[in-house]
Amino acid sequence: MRNLNRSPLGTHFLLCVLLLVSATLIGKALAQQRTSDMGFTGRMNASMTQMDRSMKAAPMNGDVDHDFAVMMIPHHEGAIEMAKSELLFGKDPVMRRLAQEILVDQKSEIDAMNLWLARQPNAPPMEMKK
Repeated sequence: MRNLNRSPLGTHFLLCVLLLVSATLIGKALAQQRTSDMGFTGRMNASMTQMDRSMKAAPMNGDVDHDFAVMMIPHHEGAIEMAKSELLFGKDPVMRRLAQEILVDQKSEIDAMNLWLARQPNAPPMEMKK
């Protein structure tokens, strides 16, 4: 196998890979920074948009129990993000406590659904989305 680090082609290839990785990491960091810079409404809208996108992409296969689980996981993930926004911006102690409970309960339910999904060896094959 050729040592790519010693040839000009290898150096250029390595440089391109490093630039691509750096650009990806910088892009993710900027996206996270924009989210953290958003106010409550912006964060809630971003949470709902992501939840909707993830639910539409859920790998449904026609088995009701399976489809329920794969749709509820992104729904719960959206609730978790919304609860985090309440904790960042909310003032009312009752609502803040509810948000804390949502974080714990929804995460536990996500774990339970993922465990159930992992134990389904005979699930029907996934249908292709059009």
